[in-house]
Amino acid sequence: MSEITVAIRYAKALIDLAQEQNSLEAVKNDMELFLRTVKASSELGAVLANPIISHSKKVHILADVFGASVSKVTLAFLNIMVNKGRGEVLFTTAQEFIGLYDIKNHITNARVVTASPLSAENKKKMLDDVQQAIGGTVKLKDKVDPSLIGGFVLTVGDRQVDTSIASSLKRMKKEFAQVAIK
Repeated sequence: MSEITVAIRYAKALIDLAQEQNSLEAVKNDMELFLRTVKASSELGAVLANPIISHSKKVHILADVFGASVSKVTLAFLNIMVNKGRGEVLFTTAQEFIGLYDIKNHITNARVVTASPLSAENKKKMLDDVQQAIGGTVKLKDKVDPSLIGGFVLTVGDRQVDTSIASSLKRMKKEFAQVAIK
């Protein structure tokens, strides 16, 4: 069974458990904390994925790192995953949980890449425009890529709007090449 399939099954189980325990928001915050922590510490991710390290040692590490800062539901879930030998899919499970939470709460993720940093005003305007266009709540992440030269690339779900100068230049170059061939 693929890692994603396993992660989705565990994430669905965690969502159901969190709802049953009336702690969905707390567990979502815990999963976000878990993702941030593992991204910041590649050693933690390596330990969780390492089959040589005993389950009890992994459980103790998780308790030391997260014990005081996550809910009992989350800590119990992390322990179950490790004890079932699924430590290597914890990160993916946390990602899938956040994805399922967003779907359940009608939250859409959007990403904008710009040539220079967006001002707070421009970011708010773009967020408002996207929310108005698609309805619901939108989480907008921004990234800077100077190679775009100017403009932006906005990705919402499977749709993309590319107004970058770099993209326009590529299109023009392609059109000139086709004209020159004729």
